[in-house]
Amino acid sequence: MTGGSAGRSAPALEIIDPGLQTTVQDYPGRRGRQSLGFFPSGPADPIAFQVANILVGNRPGAAALEIPLGRFQAAVLRPGSIAITGPDGAVTLNGDPVPLWEAIPVAEGDVLSCAAIRGPGYRRYLAVGGGIAVPEAFGSRSTFLVAGIGGLDGRALDRADVLDVFPSAASRQRRRMPVSLRPRYTGSWEIEVLRGPHADPDFLTAQDFEDFLGACWRCDLNSDRTGVRFNPHRFQWARTSGDVAGGHPSNLLDTSYPYGGILAYGDVLTILGPDSNTSGGFAVIATVAHAALSKVGQLRPGRDVVRFREIDLQQAAAMQSHVDQLLDVRHFETV
Repeated sequence: MTGGSAGRSAPALEIIDPGLQTTVQDYPGRRGRQSLGFFPSGPADPIAFQVANILVGNRPGAAALEIPLGRFQAAVLRPGSIAITGPDGAVTLNGDPVPLWEAIPVAEGDVLSCAAIRGPGYRRYLAVGGGIAVPEAFGSRSTFLVAGIGGLDGRALDRADVLDVFPSAASRQRRRMPVSLRPRYTGSWEIEVLRGPHADPDFLTAQDFEDFLGACWRCDLNSDRTGVRFNPHRFQWARTSGDVAGGHPSNLLDTSYPYGGILAYGDVLTILGPDSNTSGGFAVIATVAHAALSKVGQLRPGRDVVRFREIDLQQAAAMQSHVDQLLDVRHFETV
């Protein structure tokens, strides 16, 4: 597959409407840099992101665009192919509807327009044949907005930005992901988690953890790539304070945080996102299974609700095996 870093890049897209906060990301992002203070960044929904790349013949992790809320418009500067994945909504090329989850040929002068997502889901992904050509920063092309590195000058896209792509051979096949394999988006999610590392009996009570699994959690409007926040909830806690770490029972001496960890910031739970803090002094009562992170990436701030389901390591591994099978190109259709 194409989408590497070799070869001379050429302009491919000029941004007309960048939407809410469109960024360049790659997968798996900046792994192995937590000791330097960097979470991996990368796509909030790794499945939809990788599928978009596979459809246009790129390697699954090649740099592509993450488009929150779906609104976006760009002019095509060179012929090639594109693919858009994620929630349904109006997507047109020169005013004519085009399908999602399918490779689409484009010509110079075409105008791609994506309307805002009105139904379930929150992020779309746009891959371009060859992969978007931006410099690497600490081994990744992903935008890390907090630090202002990666992507295009370390920032979200703006009007009149021009994106280059790496050269790619013309694809002999147009691929499409079968409808039966595509993710189902909803406003009410079940997300699989593993207990801890700071759960019961040392931090939460057994009843607290039952309440955590039994409650329906609403996504706060102030949610983004750093974290998905939920409505406040008062736990009983298994201790009266954090002792030397602080007055609240959720306080502890600074420790490293896992990506997808569910942080108890006092009475507020937050799922740590791809651009979050790598360490801090609060309890992480559970951790989202890696294969379930794509669900977290599609949570709509201020609207969606979540219930958590506890699984074990064996079940988490089985979920990841299912995702790996989902991304096998042999399961895709030829258009």
